[in-house]
Amino acid sequence: MTSHDEATWAIQHRGVNDGSDAAVVLAGVSTEPISMERLEELVADDSAGAIVTFNGRVRNHDDGNGVVSIDYEAHPDANQVVQRIAADVAKGSGACKIAIQHRAGHLELGDVALGAAVSASHRAETFSLLEDAVEQVKLQLPVWKRQEFDDGSHEWTGSA
Repeated sequence: MTSHDEATWAIQHRGVNDGSDAAVVLAGVSTEPISMERLEELVADDSAGAIVTFNGRVRNHDDGNGVVSIDYEAHPDANQVVQRIAADVAKGSGACKIAIQHRAGHLELGDVALGAAVSASHRAETFSLLEDAVEQVKLQLPVWKRQEFDDGSHEWTGSA
């Protein structure tokens, strides 16, 4: 690395995570379509130098099978689980705000199944918090997914 590269890296990484908790501005499960624009607006903050989003969409394939649509069935406690996950990952993150929402019900190809947005003063906190939040939802959310395949078959999995 050249001295110029080192100086540039040092300037771009001078922000320090202050250990504050991010504000959870939205967390839950909804049968309504998820608006990524709304999630981004909800986390906007004058102190944020970075906003990152995750847009998990219904794709047209899974494990070699052509997917036509997905139906998500959510446990009655699913909202509380997402709220708990958001609060847990927000603790000490140093980020400003987090919004995370998962869909329930019938989704077509391209529909957003999981949307999340995070703001922070610096990009490192946004990427870290967003990845942690998405991974925890995928691990813990009590939803069941019924995938309809293009050959007329379907499959249930206990996975977000």
